[in-house]
Amino acid sequence: MDANPAPFLYPLEHSKILHLVRHAQGTHNVAGEKDHNALLSPEYFDAHLSPLGWQQVGNLRKQVHASGQLRRIDLVVTSPLCRAMQTATQVFCCEGQINGSKGANIDNSGISSLKCPPIVAAELCRERLGVHPCDKRRTISENRPRFPTIDFSLIESDEDILWKTDARETDEEIAARGLEFMSWLWTRPEKEIAIVTHHRFLQHTLNALANDCHPSVKNKMCKK
Repeated sequence: MDANPAPFLYPLEHSKILHLVRHAQGTHNVAGEKDHNALLSPEYFDAHLSPLGWQQVGNLRKQVHASGQLRRIDLVVTSPLCRAMQTATQVFCCEGQINGSKGANIDNSGISSLKCPPIVAAELCRERLGVHPCDKRRTISENRPRFPTIDFSLIESDEDILWKTDARETDEEIAARGLEFMSWLWTRPEKEIAIVTHHRFLQHTLNALANDCHPSVKNKMCKK
């Protein structure tokens, strides 16, 4: 037993284990680092992974498989944006090879779901909504054949009706959506869940959750 117990301890039977994964580097990330205004370009609509992103995916896949974590994960929840779904399917599926090593391939039809945890797409864990084309998703009818291992049944609209051309989601709205997402996770029967999502979504969700935590826990949860 630790002589100095953690300031917040919850019984495991009343908890879920969440593995939070930020998607690997996207092509829009590369462009945005050079010029933030590039994020307004239609060229990066629903951006896919960059060459470095594919390397990151390969490294994480090896880590997850070697650690035995994959056998314990009951469910994978992914944002329906391309870069997140590429990360989710390539990291958490058991069969198939890493596709798109040159950063351009967004077709994951060669990946098998055999012995893999189910993967579901959820709108609630998307990146900040609005204005930036990189954060607008493709239609579900277009994505379904590209990502056959992902269950899209939770998404009600084929078209992206959440993304607006003239309104960017506020920090407070992201946090509220994040808390709604966490409440939804609690209704799920699965105990150990991997979530593949985005930087801003994680940042604002964890900040909101940490308001109820001990300061030392909050500092760890909110570290960039």
